[in-house]
Amino acid sequence: MIKQVFFFSGGIVLFLLGCIVYGIIINVREQTIEEAMNSHGISTLENVHIVVEQSTYSLNLFSDSILVKKYRAAFGRIKKSKSIIGEKATPIGSYKICEIDSSHIYGKFFRLNYPNLEDAERGLLKKKITQKEFDQLKFEYYYGKCPNNKTALGGNIGIHGSGKLDYLIKNLPFVFNWTDGSVAVSNQNIDELYKYVKEGTVIVINP
Repeated sequence: MIKQVFFFSGGIVLFLLGCIVYGIIINVREQTIEEAMNSHGISTLENVHIVVEQSTYSLNLFSDSILVKKYRAAFGRIKKSKSIIGEKATPIGSYKICEIDSSHIYGKFFRLNYPNLEDAERGLLKKKITQKEFDQLKFEYYYGKCPNNKTALGGNIGIHGSGKLDYLIKNLPFVFNWTDGSVAVSNQNIDELYKYVKEGTVIVINP
């Protein structure tokens, strides 16, 4: 019995090590953003925007209409569009980066203007927020920086790295959704994106 447990445990360890080695090989072969730009014959990025595809676990960096580079991404643990505070789901819609935190617990954090106006309108119609809260969110959407994250719709959603578990997470050959609703890439990739995105960069999140 002990021998069976030993062999079973050893098999699991070898499987995990094999997965990590395979993931390392994949990451070693990943192009840098500079190499990707060279392959497209461009030296600078224009009209930078990001399209996130949850169905393919990808974050796609565009320069105008050119897909420059595709990054592997993870999302909220619940597969639906975020609509209420505490819900560990990634919102779906069109957003902008409203703030960049370069010393975040997960490396860097590009905060999005969630809830946007459409999120606020849905929240008002479903009576999740009051008219007063809607008016405040509407004002912040047009004239503020980042929207209030204290309403029932929640907030503090963005794009960030993988933090202290980066080496393990980025080297897995598969993606699993582990965030509280944000979009996560590797620490190396968030550092790379940091060079090219800024406040106001448009982020479209698709299911």
